[in-house]
Order: sequence, then structure tokens, then C-alpha cells
Amino acid sequence: MGAGGTKRPLIGLPTYAERTRFGHWEVDSAVLSRTYIDMVVRAGGIPVLLPPIGTPRPELLERLDGLALTGGADIDPARYAAEADPATRGLRPDRDESEFGLFELARAADMPVLAICRGLQLVNVALGGTLVQHLPDVLGHTDHARTPGVFGVTTVRTVPGSRVAAIAGPEVRVHCHHHQAIEVLAPGLTATAHAPDGTIEAAESTGGPFLVGVQWHPEENSTDDRLMRALVEQATIHGRERTR
Repeated sequence: MGAGGTKRPLIGLPTYAERTRFGHWEVDSAVLSRTYIDMVVRAGGIPVLLPPIGTPRPELLERLDGLALTGGADIDPARYAAEADPATRGLRPDRDESEFGLFELARAADMPVLAICRGLQLVNVALGGTLVQHLPDVLGHTDHARTPGVFGVTTVRTVPGSRVAAIAGPEVRVHCHHHQAIEVLAPGLTATAHAPDGTIEAAESTGGPFLVGVQWHPEENSTDDRLMRALVEQATIHGRERTR
């Protein structure tokens, strides 16, 4: 239970399949960075790890109160009717199948969703938008992912009156690592934060249940859980209403 006896909400976190070493064993595993798990716990939720095991069933979403779509590999460009750029690599069809299904079920259930990095891109594609497959080709610089495996820190400005602005304020220092981003914004979404070069760094739904996506990685800043706390708050309300 949370403060005041409030039931802590269950937050679904999609994982990804990797060959992983545990002691002397090297095995196929479903894994996720611990930073996501810790962020959910700090924000007052209970993390539930969701392996990519095919098309999800509605019964799964009936057991969750909120969904946080996590970062990771590029989305298959075929999902937005594009040919793959040479820079688009490491596609994970198992994640695509599982997470597009999760998002569809979450929207049908009016479940609150926080989408992070790949998660924002997935939401945009699922709702009918497209992606820039390699930002350096468009922007002429690599500021959004300078060094492989290292998060850069940049400042983004939020749009006044948006959910993101209400949660995080007018300006946010964020951890970024992405070579793709929103190109055509999907119907039903509005851009609510931008990088200095104009790249969309956050988007949210223009109506309906809580849906906020950010291109940055809030889980990498252990001193700022505002976005996850906002999801946990909405998930608590959703869980309460769902079980009435």
C-alpha cells in the first residue's frame, strides 16, 4: 500500500530478448535496464516486467494499471510504409509485435501510458505518423547521439499549457541517445517539447486518457521522477475506477 493506504498501481514495462551472461551461464533472457525499475519504485508504483512473447492478450492489460513503453531498437520502417535506411539496424520484430499490441490494448482500455524514446516513436507510428530514420542525415550533426552507449545531456523547451510543461516546467535538462525522431506527427498527437534544433522531444494526446511521450530518457536521472510520478498518479486513478 502507498501513503494513506492507497493501493500501489502495477506499471507494465516491456523488456527485450538478449543473450545474457549470469555467472557461468550464457542464456537467452528477457531483460531491461534496472533504471526503469528503480524509477517506477521511487515514483510509488510496482514494476511488472513484460517479455516479448507474441501478440499480447487482453487478460494481461486487465491486470495492469499503467504502461510505460521503454526505449530500445529501431522500429521496422515497414510499419510506416518506408524502406529501411542503411542506418536503420538491429530491428526486433518480436518487440514490435508485442509492444504495438500492448499499446493498442492500453488505448482500448483507456489505460494511462508514458512512452520513452523508442516508446514515443512507437506511439507516433501506431497512430499514423512517420519517423526520420537517421537524424544526422537531416540535421547535419550527431548531437542527439554523439557516442554509442553514452547518454548526452541537453536542454529541451516545453510548450506552454501542455501536460509536459505542467509536469516538468518550461525547460528541462534531459538525457538523450537517439538517432531517429518523429517526422510526420500522428493525428491526435501534439508536439509539446523541442530540442534547440527543432527536433520533437515530446508529444502527447490531444484528448482522452493520459498519453505522454518523451524522446529523452527520464530513467537516467534518478533525481527527477516527475514524469513517472505523473503516470503512477494516473494509473492509481485508472486502477481504482477499473475495479469499482
